[in-house]
Amino acid sequence: MNLWATKSITSLRAAADAEGDRSLKRTLGPLNLITLGIGAIIGAGIFVLTGVAAGQSAGPGVAISMVLAGIGCAFAGLCYAEMASAVPVAGSAYTYSYATLGELVAWIIGWDLILEYAMGAASVGVGWSATFVSFLKLFGIHLPSELTSAPFVVCSSTMVTQAVSGCSSVGWHASGAIVNLPAIFIVLLMSAILVVGIKESANFNTVMVLIKAGVLVLFVGFGFLYVKTNNWHPFIPPNTGEWGTFGWSGVLRGAGLIFFAYIGFDAVSTAAQEAKNPKRDMPIGILGSLAICTVLYVLVSLVMTGLLPYTELNVAAPVILVVERVKELAWFLPVVTIGATLGLASTIMVMLLGQSRVFYSMSRDGLLGKWAGAVHPKFRTPWLSTIYTGLAVAFFTGLFPIQILGQLVNIGTLLAFVLVCAGVWILRRTRPDLERPFRTPWVPFVPIMGILCCLGLMATLPFDTWIRLFVWLLIGFVIYFGYGRHHSVLQKEREAAATKQ
Repeated sequence: MNLWATKSITSLRAAADAEGDRSLKRTLGPLNLITLGIGAIIGAGIFVLTGVAAGQSAGPGVAISMVLAGIGCAFAGLCYAEMASAVPVAGSAYTYSYATLGELVAWIIGWDLILEYAMGAASVGVGWSATFVSFLKLFGIHLPSELTSAPFVVCSSTMVTQAVSGCSSVGWHASGAIVNLPAIFIVLLMSAILVVGIKESANFNTVMVLIKAGVLVLFVGFGFLYVKTNNWHPFIPPNTGEWGTFGWSGVLRGAGLIFFAYIGFDAVSTAAQEAKNPKRDMPIGILGSLAICTVLYVLVSLVMTGLLPYTELNVAAPVILVVERVKELAWFLPVVTIGATLGLASTIMVMLLGQSRVFYSMSRDGLLGKWAGAVHPKFRTPWLSTIYTGLAVAFFTGLFPIQILGQLVNIGTLLAFVLVCAGVWILRRTRPDLERPFRTPWVPFVPIMGILCCLGLMATLPFDTWIRLFVWLLIGFVIYFGYGRHHSVLQKEREAAATKQ
């Protein structure tokens, strides 16, 4: 039993091109992939976590946090583009790791991606719920607070200082709520759309992306007219004496938190097996969506912190709060509320899509049960994994606050990016002959910088987030050594070959 055995890239490509009952339908073009990426990137990161990062860590310096996170993503995105063109198979970093670093590392990253996408969808579900509540208020409909938020709140020292409701001391506290019903509803609805078909899901996503991107462009354009520059002073508030709470350390922690906003290009790579021409179109989708969103993010964060003091932005729907509080933008409230409501829904859909495709890939390799790889005979989608993922995500989004969910997403994503960057470097040395329709420039500089940037951002995250990651990985090891390694298709093939010899 070789835990470091790698899967042949030739066999991966053959499996991706094969037609059969377990194959996925190739229907996505470059525009679909770009909008898929934008659909995931423009989500809770900009509509929700920008306010959290500004209010708790970076102040107006959250714009610098955006740039730093964008730079780290650029290095990782270039590596993803090469991997996605060379190994155009569903599964994203899981599949790439299987081809370069071995089965055990592939399992670790696959299990990690489950955390990333599931908690990502759950985080956005919480943000969608807050936005939807604001949307209903436009029509005089007020849902009871007990049914629109998590039953727990996690209070930081900053939240205690700012006298946030329910935060009398640092730590976990009961919020008085019962469950977040709107968040559960949207997760289940998006799961149902994904079961119906990838083309239908992609078309729905494209429409939603055009709406929410347009709303943000209008917000930037009109918002700049009413920016109060004194809200940007000091641009980087002085550190409180605690690492990561304002000052430059706060900007770095803000980058680690806001990194969640950029994980959309990662989700693009999970759909490689459903792209019409993945070797050409995957790099376009990954790098195109990343470039468009980075520029938009920096502009939105500057406008947001210029319109209101950063101390007021630590809420679940900061963009809507800004529009509500700035009387000159009152007319824009229905537009931004509808745009955010629709836009966050598409982000949830892309996250759920990524999760189900990772399940599909791991099942195909024998590391998870056949249920995870079951393809619907009519819709040609991994329907069971989509349904089970939706149910699990609905549970978390209904019961946990966004701070906890967002931190779990970030650390999982960063670890995935580290391994993809390492994989590009390794493949350049071990397989220089491999066909690479897109080649990452300046190897090994770009992979090394990607690794260092991502590890640096991981180091800024709170210690309890690391503990949760290790607990999650420990659970994964139990499943792998208890089930996965005994059912691994690759291990069985190696054993059969050894027996014949």
